[in-house]
Amino acid sequence: MSQPSPPAHVPKNGVAAASTIMAAGTMVSRVLGFVRSMLLAVAIGGTTLIVDVFERANTIPNSVYLLLVGGMFNMVLVPQLIKAAKKPDQGADYTSRLLTLSLVVMFVSTAVLTVCAYPILRLLTLGWSEPMLALGTSFALWTLPQVFFYGVYAVIGQILNANAKFGWYMWAPVLNNIVAITMLISYIVAFGQYSGEEEQLAEWTTTQTVILAGGHTLGIAAQAALLIWPLSRLGLKLRPRFGVRGMGLGATGRIAAWTLLTMTIGNVSNIVHIRLISGATAAREEMGQDGASVPGEYAANIAELIVLLPHSVFVLSIATVLFNQMSDAMGEGRVSEAREVMNRGLRIFAIPIMFSTIAFLVLAGVLGRLFSGAAADSEMAAAAIGQLLILFAVALPFRSASLYMMRTFYAAEDPKTPLKVTLITMGFGQVTAHAALLVVPYELMPFVVVAVWGIMNVMRYVCFHVLAARRWGSFGLPSIITAYVRSGWAAAAAGLAGGLIAWGMGGYTFGFAYSSIMTAALTSALAGTAMAVVYIAVLRALRVREFEEFMEPIGRRVPAARRLVRL
Repeated sequence: MSQPSPPAHVPKNGVAAASTIMAAGTMVSRVLGFVRSMLLAVAIGGTTLIVDVFERANTIPNSVYLLLVGGMFNMVLVPQLIKAAKKPDQGADYTSRLLTLSLVVMFVSTAVLTVCAYPILRLLTLGWSEPMLALGTSFALWTLPQVFFYGVYAVIGQILNANAKFGWYMWAPVLNNIVAITMLISYIVAFGQYSGEEEQLAEWTTTQTVILAGGHTLGIAAQAALLIWPLSRLGLKLRPRFGVRGMGLGATGRIAAWTLLTMTIGNVSNIVHIRLISGATAAREEMGQDGASVPGEYAANIAELIVLLPHSVFVLSIATVLFNQMSDAMGEGRVSEAREVMNRGLRIFAIPIMFSTIAFLVLAGVLGRLFSGAAADSEMAAAAIGQLLILFAVALPFRSASLYMMRTFYAAEDPKTPLKVTLITMGFGQVTAHAALLVVPYELMPFVVVAVWGIMNVMRYVCFHVLAARRWGSFGLPSIITAYVRSGWAAAAAGLAGGLIAWGMGGYTFGFAYSSIMTAALTSALAGTAMAVVYIAVLRALRVREFEEFMEPIGRRVPAARRLVRL
């Protein structure tokens, strides 16, 4: 007797295979994203007016999309899609209604936003002159259509995920980055790399705007268009269907509704903070050659992308697995087991996070050089990016731990506590940053905002920890601290080794390591490799058991890794 086919929402080749495909797509996309950022700095600089004006216009679409419907897709419509996929029509009716509604809402929203490009840009910037706003508006007219394509990509991607077609959604951004990289290379070929000598704002042309901003929008459009083919292969008879009855919009559910509210507050707070950073761009124009040392929005975004890489690759993947275990334990009232899972996750995170934190501190400037372009003042731009990277890095352990602790409350089906903590920390962040604006010059606001974000992460973790301990009892704080201290000693030893190599290659004296992007990459690779070797050796010498737990999934697939971590 033949085995019955798995449900539409279950991957035919198993969850592990699907997870591998998704992880690979994510990693390739992130690498290409870093290449894109490097080329952007080569094309228009790392701490210049143009790069910050473009970055402001190019990030607004994603921020607006997340604010309008991003959470709705994930929290409300995805569960409904999974339910619909189990119906006899495989969810054709529901999917048709969802696609129709999404396309109409996103098209109308995009049209309104594009018409309002100038007032939106004025609202989301601080201290910008009319020439800066005019250039930003011209960029925005080309980038705001991304809102529509982000929406199309998201809704089709979730339809594919609901039907167990996971790979397309995670690999489509690769095409986006390839298109953007191609357009940036075309820009550099046509206009040359930024040298630091030209008057960018005065000499900027419409053709440059079309290639730069239009090229990035073309990438987002290609990312969305790529998903149309696998959608057509699902066999669903899709057609335009209007009406929202039965779409779950009126029965969102308590947890989803509270979670949506928490996400909205977080997104609004982030948008307001970025507005404060934009003031540095205006201040830089009055500083002449010294302005290259002032980080702006591009520098802040790059520093955060760098520091979030280990968080995204390691912490989120581990947290996702443990979240399922925790949800099961919480649902069945096995509190002691849930506490063990909480403790285990926090301890294991120490292994990748402590190494990454020290590595970012040791190589901050050199890593910044990778994204500072090729101009004469690229060393100053690298230092500016590196300074923000240091501020991000010192709070990384608390950022990762607080995210995990927040998921603990969601596992217990308590969305109100994360909302309360978010209100407290976001309120503190807004009051503190805006109070600083009264006494701190614009050019220092990026440092203030990033430092405030770090303090908010510490506050967020402390709040979650105290509330969790009060509700479920102690979950082994001493063992958690021990894991971070022991892995911290190992990371410090690794940092010393990496620091000596970086110092020898001019990583702290603007020497060889800062000569070019390639020399910075070489320095980072050599120092990073040395740090990894020393880190593993010291972890083994100290017999840090969390290292073995962290490597266990890899060891099951790679025998050599199993021998490497055997304590």
